[in-house]
Amino acid sequence: MDLTPFAQLELLGGFIILRVEVSDEPMIDAIGREALARTSIIGREFEITLCPSLFGKELSVTLYHEVLEATAVASDDPPEALIEFNERDFDTAAYAAHDQFGPASPATLNLMLRSHGFDEP
Repeated sequence: MDLTPFAQLELLGGFIILRVEVSDEPMIDAIGREALARTSIIGREFEITLCPSLFGKELSVTLYHEVLEATAVASDDPPEALIEFNERDFDTAAYAAHDQFGPASPATLNLMLRSHGFDEP
């Protein structure tokens, strides 16, 4: 998947993906498990780093997951339905977005956000 279209992407809710890149090495989370992605949140801007082993559907689902989770965390007033989401809920929502909207793209990320209650800035 070409990640170039995601750079400087404006998302619903006034968020911006600054860049999406693939890590040169496998990633580990804070408790030593393999991580599929890491998202840095700076205000309303996101930088997403993906595990080098992601391809196809898993890459798409991971992008949906990271964007939905980042917008929920960075939002001053997240949609009520997302307030109680845990990691499993974000995963379930990401798979549902992939099934409903198809592979992650700039347009489908915004469709997913709209379906969870995010609107224009």
